[in-house]
Amino acid sequence: MKSRAHNALLFAMYQLCIVVGIAAMPLAIVANQIGLSLPVHRVLANVGEAYENARK
Repeated sequence: MKSRAHNALLFAMYQLCIVVGIAAMPLAIVANQIGLSLPVHRVLANVGEAYENARK
């Protein structure tokens, strides 16, 4: 069983990724207009999956 500290750390990382994604939105829009993409969605998916697996 995972410790409470581990679960809390994963939850904090997940929330931090969401905040960074929201803060990077203007940069992502500009990058998209010039043909680039930021992989924030992949980071968020990976951290979210780790958090969900730790909760089980």
